[in-house]
This record gives sequence, structure tokens and C-alpha cells, in this order.
Amino acid sequence: MSDRVLVLSKRPGTIKDIHKIDFGIENRTPLNCRESPKFSEYFNTLWKELKIDD
Repeated sequence: MSDRVLVLSKRPGTIKDIHKIDFGIENRTPLNCRESPKFSEYFNTLWKELKIDD
């Protein structure tokens, strides 16, 4: 799992936003992160930012 996620703009791709990811858990395996309550917050925030307007 990454410590940060970069969101890129449409072409030409530039960095639109940088999200720092902190699940606040010691044993940071993909499964443990997926089960963290913060996972859904990050997921929803990133998907809203990736929304493509027609």
C-alpha cells in the first residue's frame, strides 16, 4: 500500500492533487488496510476526484 496517491489531470497530465495516506495501523498489509475504517474514506474521496465530466 502506498503512503500517498497522486491524482493527475486530463492531458496533458499534471499533478492535480496529492493525498497522504495514513491508516494508523502497525501491520500495514493490503488486507489490514482494506479492513480499516479509513479505507472507505480514502476510496470515496479519490473516486469523487476522478469523476469524469462529459
